[in-house]
Amino acid sequence: MILVDKLCYLSKLRYVNAGEKFAFAMLTLIFCIVSRSIAMGIFVMAVTSFLTVNRGGISPARYTKLMMVPLTFLLLSTAAIIINISKTPLEAFALPVGSYYITGSWSSVLQGVQLIVTAMASVSCLYFLSLNTTMTDILSVLRRLHCPALLTELMLLIYRYIFVLLDVAYYISTSQNSRLGHKDLRTSIHSFAGLVQALFIRAMKRSRSLYDAMEARCYDGEILVLEENHPANGKHIAMITIFELFLLGFTLYIKLR
Repeated sequence: MILVDKLCYLSKLRYVNAGEKFAFAMLTLIFCIVSRSIAMGIFVMAVTSFLTVNRGGISPARYTKLMMVPLTFLLLSTAAIIINISKTPLEAFALPVGSYYITGSWSSVLQGVQLIVTAMASVSCLYFLSLNTTMTDILSVLRRLHCPALLTELMLLIYRYIFVLLDVAYYISTSQNSRLGHKDLRTSIHSFAGLVQALFIRAMKRSRSLYDAMEARCYDGEILVLEENHPANGKHIAMITIFELFLLGFTLYIKLR
């Protein structure tokens, strides 16, 4: 089982109404992206992290490790925005290298920080949803929102196949390791190529077997799954409404000032 999927089944917020969590995460995400404010991003990140760790019961160390994955990517990608190579030093910083400078302006630094904070706040919103809501509950909400059936079925099948392919890849990799398939770089590359090839072939066979099984069970173009019904909580709805109205007001203030 994938770590994120395992954590969502262990979350203390798992049995909270999925519609409430979905509305909170999506509206907060929209306000973060629209406002592009550093203050808004930090505030949203603090709130969603508190809910995920304190209310959801996720380990702070594990949550930090999950947040470090997108942060590392963002730091590398925003370096291209912040850092410039020029013969003229800019005001923020300037490191001389021969006749050139590795330099940057305050505007580029601000833009990079703004991008990182906004992206991390958006990721924290999605982590709140994915770490506290099962995939079946998310798909149930999408169906109630009249999301196209083709899209929800593809999401369900892809979600299912992630586990299938990970399981197959694990056993192939274990078999290769037992035969010293990763004793050096050249052997590792060869083993990886064999793993990808075998994984592709088995994925095709599994997909045909899955479709045959669905046809044998009278598949008519719609996959039906059992759904758990968790009633909405009036107190939660009121708190979400107040919070989102606050974010809306803050966003309008930033855009109209």
